[in-house]
Amino acid sequence: MLEAKKASYRSVFISDVHLGTRNAQADELCDFLKNHTCERLYLVGDIFDFWHMERGKVYWHQSHSNVLESILSASKKGTDIYYIPGNHDEHLRKYIEYGLILGRIRFLNEYIHIGVDGKKYLVVHGDAFDALMFTKFGRFAMSVASRIYGLITRLNSVINWCRKKLKLKPWSLSDYVNKSVKKTMDTYFLYERKMAEYTMKNNLDGVICGHTHEPEIKQIEDIKYLNCGDWSGSATGIVEHHNGEFELIEWNISKKD
Repeated sequence: MLEAKKASYRSVFISDVHLGTRNAQADELCDFLKNHTCERLYLVGDIFDFWHMERGKVYWHQSHSNVLESILSASKKGTDIYYIPGNHDEHLRKYIEYGLILGRIRFLNEYIHIGVDGKKYLVVHGDAFDALMFTKFGRFAMSVASRIYGLITRLNSVINWCRKKLKLKPWSLSDYVNKSVKKTMDTYFLYERKMAEYTMKNNLDGVICGHTHEPEIKQIEDIKYLNCGDWSGSATGIVEHHNGEFELIEWNISKKD
């Protein structure tokens, strides 16, 4: 993954910021948005973490408000913004049927992004493809997973606070746990395959998603699979250059100087 430099992009895709939790890398995201411009900004779900906030454990730092201000500022300057809610901010989905539009900000369940070369990409958070959703104990498992995620989030915030003081790159405990589980279960493989199959059935060329916090760009047969990663551990996103090339970027304030 290449570290981003100040640049202008055709499109920027970010997901899984989890505002409202201590793990949100709001300062990093604000810095990224301040140093880049784009024609289209896709917010690919879990920008807020209502799961966490509903349990009365709201953490809202000024930097979280700054993220919202940066997004609104981009909108005022002409950037088209597409907000596609995820499972942690799913409450926003109920407003989509009413055609909610706030200025240049549109709220959608999914969107078809057209690349420079005319190829079509499905933009969706990805939780609907989670294998757990289709099991008998899916809802219960998701509830338990939410609580475990909360514990990991709090621990991760302490770890990254220490690493920041030492001028070290942020480290995601949740990603480490995810990758450890991945070694024993083909959860991500199934997730990716489901998305690729759905994309192929709908005669699309690729899919751009979030949800798993696993930043990646790869080819699955004829489908281009792009995962934004997150801004709650790895500070990664997908950018589309004006020539149509997609790139996975990683933003780190400490490395800028």
